Amino acid sequence: MADFYQHGIITTLQKLGKREDHELEKDLDKITRKRPIALLLPALVSEFDGPAISDILDELKKVNYIRKVVLSLDRADENQFKMVKKVMSALPCEVRVVWHDGPRMRKLYDELRRNEFQLERPGKGRSVWMTMGYILSDKDIYAIALHDTDILSYRRGMLSRLVYPVVHPALDFEFSKGYYARVKEKLYGRVTRLFYTPLVGALKRILSYNAFVEYLGNFRYALSGEFAFISSLARGIRISPTWGLEVSLLNEVYRKTSINRICQVEISEIYDHKHQSLQKESPDVGLIRMATEIAEALFRILSQDGIIMSQSFFRTLYMVYIEESRIAIEKYHALSLLNGLKYDRHGEIEASEAFVHSLKVATESFMADPVGLPMMKAWVRVTAAIPDFSERFIEAVDLDNE
Repeated sequence: MADFYQHGIITTLQKLGKREDHELEKDLDKITRKRPIALLLPALVSEFDGPAISDILDELKKVNYIRKVVLSLDRADENQFKMVKKVMSALPCEVRVVWHDGPRMRKLYDELRRNEFQLERPGKGRSVWMTMGYILSDKDIYAIALHDTDILSYRRGMLSRLVYPVVHPALDFEFSKGYYARVKEKLYGRVTRLFYTPLVGALKRILSYNAFVEYLGNFRYALSGEFAFISSLARGIRISPTWGLEVSLLNEVYRKTSINRICQVEISEIYDHKHQSLQKESPDVGLIRMATEIAEALFRILSQDGIIMSQSFFRTLYMVYIEESRIAIEKYHALSLLNGLKYDRHGEIEASEAFVHSLKVATESFMADPVGLPMMKAWVRVTAAIPDFSERFIEAVDLDNE
């Protein structure tokens, strides 16, 4: 059983007791008649060859309160798209597949580019942004939930716990962030444990107090890919096309709503998904690149907040980060030892040293170009620039899904 301690400014909704999934779902069945939910699932077509997606769909077949499931499909040819449509049609609710590589979607992307929306970098961020625009075209959808499609330990209760705080009429939350423990035979989540959390801790020590940094430090798993928010908030959110998506999203939510309307909810006691590699000799892939892009996003957000970051600031940041990561390694060693988990202290130290390189690369990129890769605009901006875009977007997706 988890603790019930409220440790900071973000409301934390832990998993307590033994409330069954069907009890939450019974509540949601009633609530969502007036407050419909759409589920956004970002996926590469290659994930349909893996073990996770079939288990996720089997669990979703038991969910009756979702109005619409929208799969955001990347890197698929026409035959693969047809295969995915057939697989997804087994769900009991309305299903749409947004085929980003299809001719109709390519025309829509081209139109957005002609109207000076910068969408040159493909990836999860762009796909999520585009698919969110499709969901927001449905004015009846009250809330949107998102989770990844590579979760090996998926249970439908993860979804019900994630959406419950933002749709229940007795609560006043607009954004819900999922968290969990990444642990099996050993601790996982190295970017969160050994990079993000020590980096935020270092910033706290250097800046003494900064409201935004304090806010970032309150999330138990800031880099999780599971969240839900109401549609009225989603319309004004910008999204990063890089691995900085989660950090930039937290920043957008912070700017657009009240702290009191943000919560984090424990969605599972067990969580396992695809693990990224950490290759020191290949800094442009895997966890090293992820850490670099997260740091770049964070530096640009802090700069927007008025924080001046000079060369001396960054030199200090490297040293404080190294100390914070060293302390973190000692803590996780103790945690692993107590619980009988494997712990490779040498490997953890090597990961921390590799992340110092990520910080340096991120610093060089930020100093060379403080603006960097622009965020993708909020969908209210698209509507203002191209008033009939939503209608044609719906038509394109519907024609693809016939």
